[in-house]
Amino acid sequence: MTRVTDRDAVPFDLASMRKQYRAEGLAEADLAATPVEQFARWFRQAATEGGMFEPNAMVVSTADAEGRPSSRTVLLKHFDERGFVFYTNYGSRKARDLAENPQVSLLFPWHPMARQVIVAGVARRTGRDETAAYFRTRPHGSQLGAWASSQSSVVAGREELDAAYAELAARYPEGEQVPVPPHWGGFRVVPRSVEFWQGRENRLHDRLRYVAGPDGGWRVERLGP
Repeated sequence: MTRVTDRDAVPFDLASMRKQYRAEGLAEADLAATPVEQFARWFRQAATEGGMFEPNAMVVSTADAEGRPSSRTVLLKHFDERGFVFYTNYGSRKARDLAENPQVSLLFPWHPMARQVIVAGVARRTGRDETAAYFRTRPHGSQLGAWASSQSSVVAGREELDAAYAELAARYPEGEQVPVPPHWGGFRVVPRSVEFWQGRENRLHDRLRYVAGPDGGWRVERLGP
């Protein structure tokens, strides 16, 4: 058994590391009629005022058929009243998890604004036409990368990945259309609940959650911080 020594210990007092949030609160009366409208408001602020590197970065959490969880950061590429869309290799761990268990959680960690948004819902594959339309907007190198990487599989080394990319770059030089990989595409997360978390003083945060009703409408509930 490996022993952690003082030399290995983190040179910080983690117990005392905290930030006192002083942001303006979030009241029920301030919310939009739907969670997507409210998300659009907050996303616009995150993208233009929040000082964040990638405001569309989200943590996607999945679980396989046996309930074993996994999380990773993925970029949101579209959202509307139908849901939240991201793209991936269908052979990746997240895609395999979603094939077995379509329940998924999305977390937008907008720390500079003391905000979080948590989406819980069901993931469904996007249609091939929608996938192809998005694929055509990707930079040429990213299109090649979708073919070069067998995502989540074990590779012998970086050289193997670079060689695969070089071979594809020679086959499809800049300006030549790259075909859409059949093993690559989108997922749309249809929300069942969307929580908006606003940091407040003394850890008395505001947490307002939209919950989908059987009639297609939304009710809002406040959660304890």
